[in-house]
Amino acid sequence: MKVRKSAVAGRFYPADKDALIEQLESIRKKELANINIDLKNNHLVGGVVPHAGYMFSAYQAVHFFEIIKQTDQRFDTIVIVNPNHTGLGHEIAFDSNDFWETPLGTVSLDIDFGLKLGVEFSEIEQRQEHSGEVMVPFLQYFLDYEYKIAPITLSNQTFKNAKLLAERIKESASILDRKILFIASSDFSHFLSPEEGKEKDSYVLENIRGLNAEAIEKVVRKKNISVCGFGPIMTLIEYSKLISVNPKVNILKIGHSGEVIPSNEVVDYVSIFFSY
Repeated sequence: MKVRKSAVAGRFYPADKDALIEQLESIRKKELANINIDLKNNHLVGGVVPHAGYMFSAYQAVHFFEIIKQTDQRFDTIVIVNPNHTGLGHEIAFDSNDFWETPLGTVSLDIDFGLKLGVEFSEIEQRQEHSGEVMVPFLQYFLDYEYKIAPITLSNQTFKNAKLLAERIKESASILDRKILFIASSDFSHFLSPEEGKEKDSYVLENIRGLNAEAIEKVVRKKNISVCGFGPIMTLIEYSKLISVNPKVNILKIGHSGEVIPSNEVVDYVSIFFSY
């Protein structure tokens, strides 16, 4: 059995189990009163979740995961679509390990789901990649039932690939009768002033609210917006439209790294909830 060891434990989140739990508990408690728990009653599709170090982006991420924790809905497979920060590997790839390990234990991959996708099986994309991995300790901490993960790296972030992947995910879930939750891993604008980042992010957020995935690719390229996971976001939008005639989008929390360590160049984080 092949196990992917944590690549970023000790950097993006604590490598010590107790310290990791303590950090998550502390951030959850700080945010709990501001989380829109009522969304748990919607039919959950998934969400956009930031993937930076927990000390920066968990304040946004816990909003999404707390809603998932409190819903009565249960998921067989958590699909995690992440971008590729190393540039290594294929356009679209499903991780070829059997398990992922974090300080909170191991979680199984849904290999059958991956096989039905008809994409490459490869481990090189995820070997040093953080944007999928950082979702797993959140899942392990917040969910108290058995599930599997389906980690997919979308390296070539085009609308065409996003639409194709969304169709494959829906088809695989249908064939295998999987109840899935879809996580699109993405940070927003990088290393800009808070004001400039907010302005650039607004162009992307407008099209997320409007469920216009194709327009996201166009505006990202036209205005050189550094939303690193716009491909996973487009995939989530297309998937949501395949399973519902009226998907709903709720912005949960917006923030940036300068709120933690003051700076004139910040990275923006947004958590977004998709349901119907």
